[in-house]
Amino acid sequence: MPGEHPRDQFVIIKIEGMHCHKCEQTIQRALALNSGVREVAVDFNSALASVLFTRGTVNVRQLMDSIEQAGYHASGFTQQQVDPAGH
Repeated sequence: MPGEHPRDQFVIIKIEGMHCHKCEQTIQRALALNSGVREVAVDFNSALASVLFTRGTVNVRQLMDSIEQAGYHASGFTQQQVDPAGH
């Protein structure tokens, strides 16, 4: 992704309770409000949120809490550090 920083982290969060595009938008807005979130994509068909964020500014627990506060259940995640060199 363009503009990646060495401290970027990427997480995919599994979400329960989404039923439509409005749910998708609600979660996307809730995640984007977190400081350090650089990109967010939410898909209700796959029940997943993909988030690119700056490590040290926000963490996965805070992202999952944002989902819970929006009225949905974050049931798991997969996380990886982004390698800006592509290795």
